[in-house]
Amino acid sequence: MTMSNDPLHGVTLERMLNELVDAYGWERMGQSIRIRCFTSDPSIGSSLKFLRRTPWAREKVEAMYVATVRERSR
Repeated sequence: MTMSNDPLHGVTLERMLNELVDAYGWERMGQSIRIRCFTSDPSIGSSLKFLRRTPWAREKVEAMYVATVRERSR
């Protein structure tokens, strides 16, 4: 069995959000990705709901997660 080089492989959106919130906090995430679910009364639940139906926002969160994973592995 080969390992996937895709840092998103097997990672749920919820896990991504939790790791990003732990690493940066809601305020910094809201500054990086300007969406209201990060800046106004943020929660994992409301953010998941929004990101699941908003592809452009999900792509930004995924890109932020990939950058964070790559930064950690250096």
